[in-house]
Amino acid sequence: MEEIRGIIHKLKLPPSVTEQVLQIYEEIALAESAVHRTRVNEIHLHEVGMMDAIADITCVAVLLDILGADRIVSSPVTTGYGFVRCAHGVLPVPAPATALLLKGVPTQAGQIEGELCTPTGAALIAHYADTYGNAPAMKIERIGYGFGKKEFTRLNCLRAFLGAAEPESSSLSASTDRVLELSCNIDDMTGEELGFAAEELLAAGALDVWMTAVQMKKMRPGTVLALLCREEERDRFVRLLFRLSSTIGVRETLHRRYVLDRTASASDTPLGSVNYKRSTGYGVSRAKAEYEDLKAIARREGLSLREAAEQAKPL
Repeated sequence: MEEIRGIIHKLKLPPSVTEQVLQIYEEIALAESAVHRTRVNEIHLHEVGMMDAIADITCVAVLLDILGADRIVSSPVTTGYGFVRCAHGVLPVPAPATALLLKGVPTQAGQIEGELCTPTGAALIAHYADTYGNAPAMKIERIGYGFGKKEFTRLNCLRAFLGAAEPESSSLSASTDRVLELSCNIDDMTGEELGFAAEELLAAGALDVWMTAVQMKKMRPGTVLALLCREEERDRFVRLLFRLSSTIGVRETLHRRYVLDRTASASDTPLGSVNYKRSTGYGVSRAKAEYEDLKAIARREGLSLREAAEQAKPL
């Protein structure tokens, strides 16, 4: 890996592209080190460390940087099946490192015997794809093909479409994104320790944090500590969960969310200016006063929180 980092740093690339290339190679190295049960800096990357693989990864990073697509959608990855001969001998398809890199990615064996997805391809797809599934509605502007050298019973190529997303015609237009849920079971932390951990996770930028009472092995009462975060924040929050809690294992689940469009603005009310959060979409429209504003009004006017909310309506 040190040699590969040195080669990449010598390339005349924009800093953002260099960072992407290094991240992809780090992901490959982590998968290979897990397969070989050795440290990242001690592995030898064989095929993925060759110059053509460096060129493949770098060129993909450069081209995607030039295209500047807001969203990348991939079909489920077809891996092939059977066995493949490589530097480590004969291995099952997908190869062990490829299988690790595709964790969390929709895959299928397909109908072709052979290796259709390599560790390099798996790392690129897993790193760049925002969502997986059928092609979204869009006006196609360009079409690109990349042909493999092996001959199979079906066409061996990758096809890419570049286009502009079509606006939804319905007022119920979907606003969706993907978030990760990270969770762990705990039975040996106090309430104060759990509360502190939750506060720290929220302060670190978690989208949401919650705790659920559960029954664990040997009938012990326990707690599930869970959070939502962006995919790119996965590693940071996994580290935080291990640091802030006593858990020895963290689970990961990928969720697709349907999200209302949200705005925030101040409104004049009979009790003064109040900040309101407004949410619209999917046929609904609602507004909610900020809690801190209502709390301040309730204390100032000698009201309950509900009374303050009822009286602090926008003029």
